[in-house]
Amino acid sequence: MSAKAISEQTGKEFLYKHICTSAAVQNRFRYASVTAGTDWGRLTQEHPWLLTERLVIKPDQLIKRRGKLGLVGINLDLQGVREWFKAHVMRETTVGKAKGVLKNFLIEPFVPHPQEEEFYVCIYATREGDHVLFHHEGGVEVGDVDAKAQRLLVAVDEKLSEEQVTEKLLPHVPDEKKKVLASFIVGLFNLYEDLYFTYLEINPIVVTKDGVYVLDMAAKIDATADYICKAKWGDVEFPPPFGREAYPEEAYIADLDAKSGASLKLTLLNPCGRIWTMVAGGGASVVYSDTICDLGGVEELANYGEYSGAPSEQQTYDYAKTILSLMTREKHTQGKVLIIGGSIANFTNVAATFKGIVRAIKDYQGPLKEHEVTIFVRRGGPNYQEGLRVMGEVGKTTGIPIHVFGTETHMTAIVGMALGHRPIPNQPPMDAHTANFLLNASNSAVTPATTRTASFSEPKTSSDVNPAKKSKAALPAAKPTTLFRKQTKAIVWGMQTRAVQGMMDFDYVCSRDDPSVAAMVYPFTGDHKQKFYWGHKEILVPVYKNMADAVKKHPEVDVLISFASLRSAFDSTMESMQYPQIHTIAIIAEGIPEAQTRKIIKMADEKGVTIIGPATVGGIKPGCFKIGNTGGMLDNILASKLYRPGSVAYVSRSGGMSNELNNIISRTTDGVYEGVAIGGDRYPGSTFMDHVLRYQDTPGVKMIIVLGEIGGTEEYKICQGIREGRITKPVVCWCIGTCATMFASEVQFGHAGACANQASETAVAKNQALRDAGAYVPKSFDELGDVIKTVYDDLVANGTIVPAQEVPPPTVPMDYSWARELGLIRKPASFMTSICDERGQELIYAGMPITEVFKEEMGLGGVLGLLWFQRRLPRYACQFIEMCLMVTADHGPAVSGAHNTIVCARAGKDLISSLTSGLLTIVSTAHTHTHHAAIFKQTEQKAHRCLLLPTFDNVSKTVVSAHEFQGDRFGGALDAAAKQFSKAFDSGMLPMEFVNKMKKDGKLIMGIGHRVKSINNPDMRVQILKDFVKQHFPSTQLLDYALDVEKITTSKKPNLILNVDGFIGVAFVDLLRMCGGFTRDEADEFVEIGALNGIFVLGRSMGFIGHYLDQKRLKQGLYRHPWDDISYVLPEHMSM
Repeated sequence: MSAKAISEQTGKEFLYKHICTSAAVQNRFRYASVTAGTDWGRLTQEHPWLLTERLVIKPDQLIKRRGKLGLVGINLDLQGVREWFKAHVMRETTVGKAKGVLKNFLIEPFVPHPQEEEFYVCIYATREGDHVLFHHEGGVEVGDVDAKAQRLLVAVDEKLSEEQVTEKLLPHVPDEKKKVLASFIVGLFNLYEDLYFTYLEINPIVVTKDGVYVLDMAAKIDATADYICKAKWGDVEFPPPFGREAYPEEAYIADLDAKSGASLKLTLLNPCGRIWTMVAGGGASVVYSDTICDLGGVEELANYGEYSGAPSEQQTYDYAKTILSLMTREKHTQGKVLIIGGSIANFTNVAATFKGIVRAIKDYQGPLKEHEVTIFVRRGGPNYQEGLRVMGEVGKTTGIPIHVFGTETHMTAIVGMALGHRPIPNQPPMDAHTANFLLNASNSAVTPATTRTASFSEPKTSSDVNPAKKSKAALPAAKPTTLFRKQTKAIVWGMQTRAVQGMMDFDYVCSRDDPSVAAMVYPFTGDHKQKFYWGHKEILVPVYKNMADAVKKHPEVDVLISFASLRSAFDSTMESMQYPQIHTIAIIAEGIPEAQTRKIIKMADEKGVTIIGPATVGGIKPGCFKIGNTGGMLDNILASKLYRPGSVAYVSRSGGMSNELNNIISRTTDGVYEGVAIGGDRYPGSTFMDHVLRYQDTPGVKMIIVLGEIGGTEEYKICQGIREGRITKPVVCWCIGTCATMFASEVQFGHAGACANQASETAVAKNQALRDAGAYVPKSFDELGDVIKTVYDDLVANGTIVPAQEVPPPTVPMDYSWARELGLIRKPASFMTSICDERGQELIYAGMPITEVFKEEMGLGGVLGLLWFQRRLPRYACQFIEMCLMVTADHGPAVSGAHNTIVCARAGKDLISSLTSGLLTIVSTAHTHTHHAAIFKQTEQKAHRCLLLPTFDNVSKTVVSAHEFQGDRFGGALDAAAKQFSKAFDSGMLPMEFVNKMKKDGKLIMGIGHRVKSINNPDMRVQILKDFVKQHFPSTQLLDYALDVEKITTSKKPNLILNVDGFIGVAFVDLLRMCGGFTRDEADEFVEIGALNGIFVLGRSMGFIGHYLDQKRLKQGLYRHPWDDISYVLPEHMSM
């Protein structure tokens, strides 16, 4: 919602902090908040004035007329305040129809003054501007200020001056107080504007010789302006209306809503009630509440809420489990019902959201059955058939009674079923599957001729038809009658490819000659082309970085469809209205501050631009044009016959309900001529009356439907238009929100504008006024379709409408992605993965959510176990992996991997390039054993020639250190050592037999030997690992075998030790085989596919990155190898 009430303390804090006036504002920040848990000793330390001054105490819980209700303690000392507080705190009190408990109180200094020093001031927002009310007699007995007060309207974007205030508002104020009051009121108005207040009332404001005292204050601020005012507001707490408790579940859902692009709302009305709702859509949620109350369920209605805007599966799950948790806390003698309802979605994937609800139902199936919960489901929209199927299946598998209905059933029919007012059909009729609408039902493969663009009905020319009454020009003329034609071209602001494709598919089935989208604007990329489908072929649509280029290159465009975010919608819309060719703008974003919307409306009126929105799905003109996602996907377009014009035009606030109207109208009449959803904000860019007058002046429109709602007074203009003869066509009208008058406390419904601030703004009052004016008003939304049909049948009977023959639309191929979503096709995947899934709300490693990974403190070793081995390894195994990474992290700058990384870094290469250069040096596992043997022979010859090694026996020649050669070394030695030692051990060879066999085969023993370390100078890395392994591993058979081999090799030469590569290789085999998590085949497979080398590569990468950063930090220049370290050996004939 937009306008939210704040506590008196918060309002005064804003005023004292930010008001700018020459008037002396007294008692700044002198207030103290107290509750039942207040420590009075600490309170007096923080506010010492409590001990010395006379005081006032009052509840601060959005209670009106506290003085008249005896809820203000006046002129008390601190002891008197405490006694008064004790008598009232936690006491149940009735205010109007609301019963509530007094919990929060405000203490302020008492201001002695005569009555004539009390004044009244109020500022509140309307569509045209801000009204400032002032009365020279304030206080408890102020009475009807609307009738008494002086009034001044400050138009949008205008400023208030002290001269205006003095002249218009202060004629009855003593001269000596005028200057102070004028300055204060101007400062108050500027504060009101700067901090995005929507309502600010002070009664009384006291003016004495010392200055201005703000005694009692009530205020509302525009919560959507949080991103603008956060620095000044801070963290604002919005208290619930008096009589309704603030529940933690409401705060939880509000937090989910704030973190989501979707809309999630929850208000608890009666936690002990038996009727619970989980409704999709702001408008639909109100309709369901109305119907429940109409059928006598108001006392048992437990909650109001809605979810909309395409929430994810996880978000819907969180919302649903909150509802189910609440409704299964207390049993009801009659059992409970859950109504999962909604209108026909425009763009929300119903199956995806239902998956979240189904998960929650499965989690709560026990409590649901225990509390005898029956569930009724009705939904439509994209992929709704799959959603309903899944919902029906969970009913069968869990044993919970779940009754499922689609668009063939009237939206609110399930309420009557749930409350026992109508029978539950055994086998409800099901509409055709989504795919059926996309298949040509006719035998002819020829694309049908272009459909007509006028009304689907043909006017009768016979003389017995009564002519329409002549329209009287009593009200101001509307903006241009026709917004959209078959040739209308639009620019779409924002990279909304799905919406654009939907528009093009609509254009195609409407037999338009070319697409309605001429271009797109997306400020975050350069100019480019975006690919879309036009029927069967692909086309390119230009995308521009700015609006100026787009309108310049597409002069035929006169419509802008803005998907700009709530933060950028204002600026982009104001810019777009600077281009005279733009006549219509649809603003989709929800949550634009009201002050900005009013500025948009003002400029639009000046420029002659029609605004649809904000907070809208848009509108549709069958056969011509549709805005964005309006009308849903092609199945709904075809089912509701939106591809050709009918005779009925409608205007609604709700986007979801506009799609429901498409469905109702298509089933009861010849179809829709045009439909617009003006948006749910308090100040829509265009009004009901704007569109009703357009429809009145459009010959093809024969009847008009208006779906109004609680809040505002726009519907009364329709009453006036009917009475004055400006509107002569039949108008069927229903205002939703009739349940509001039945609730004890105020409920803010899903739309920002759906809140009655006075009796005339209630839905009940507006429905009666429309009925009295001559509109066709049903008794409830349940009967809306019947009334529409009756009026339509009368028009057909008197010849005003002559239904024409249906013309089948051309077929449109289904997108591959959507066909797959519907399960109509299958295709082998290009990739397979079994270790990670990022598609859901939470990242999953090998089946474990990332939150669980951290909760269990698995560490890097545990994550590596999940991703590499698809196992949750024992704690000691995770520790061993981390130790291996530590000891292999670096081995100095001289080794070739680190050397290459350093050279690349000094050459100015980036981190990835430098790291890759080093890694390519260390990974050399592809050398064949033949090559190893050749290297061994060369090395043996080199050893004799250079006298670097003595001539040993066969053993010593076999185990020359792996670090002396190119081949399986660095990381390669891990795998090779593991394989060689495992094969020897598994075959039953004795260590000496293994050494001799390797010599005979001309192969190196991997993992044996070190350039520097020896049996007398052991490698501490190996020693650390050995101590850990011996202490924690359940068995070390292969390690023991390798250590026996080491005894043989070191007896010949002390540096032929089991090096760190070899140790990790054999120890890892012991780990895989003996930890209990792997079969023998699985353990051998991991060795075979190179998992052990991965340990070295990952560890050494840390060191290489360190060397890269070190070189950059030291600002080392380009490396050039010194000449004296190069032996230049040229052919003799070249050197002569």
